[in-house]
Amino acid sequence: MAPTQNNRTADHDIDPVFLNRWSPRAFTGEAMPDAVLMRLFEAARWAPSALNIQPWRFVYAHRGTPEWTPLFDALMEMNQAWVAKASVLAFCLSDRFRRKPGAEPTANRSHSFDAGAAWACLALQAHHLGWAAHAMGGFHGDKAHLALGASEADYRVEAAIAIGRPAGAETLPEAYRAREVPSGREPVGRFVFEGRMGA
Repeated sequence: MAPTQNNRTADHDIDPVFLNRWSPRAFTGEAMPDAVLMRLFEAARWAPSALNIQPWRFVYAHRGTPEWTPLFDALMEMNQAWVAKASVLAFCLSDRFRRKPGAEPTANRSHSFDAGAAWACLALQAHHLGWAAHAMGGFHGDKAHLALGASEADYRVEAAIAIGRPAGAETLPEAYRAREVPSGREPVGRFVFEGRMGA
């Protein structure tokens, strides 16, 4: 029987963790211990990747540290409004190239795909530990590359990630409160095809 959790109902029988995990914007602002944060990155470490290249990179900063400001300043203003209470701000990047000692780098076609797998593992681990991770694309690419010390020719900045302990919607600026609910998903039949797209 398909589960219902978090006011979401699956159409097929899946583990409830996929319904319970979501991306809140409201955070308590409490500090996140490094040991807990490293458990999130450890989960990301074990994501699958083509040829085990592991092209993902993460750059992070704890709120209230000097490292936080350049990363925070790379966000678009609409995201700064709620990310300000996150415990940690991280960016996920992917290396565009396969790099082997003694050989010229070659293009890695799946770098973004593989980095996405690492982000998903991180997000699920955060949920498992009672924290939350919210990925977003609302950042300035040029500022992000500069703040992260990453060449745009070599790395793609995939997402910014706010990490923190979830809080009630009332802690958010009013414009964001109504959106502070788990979102639904399109049914499987909208994006899965047998044999050919549109079949």
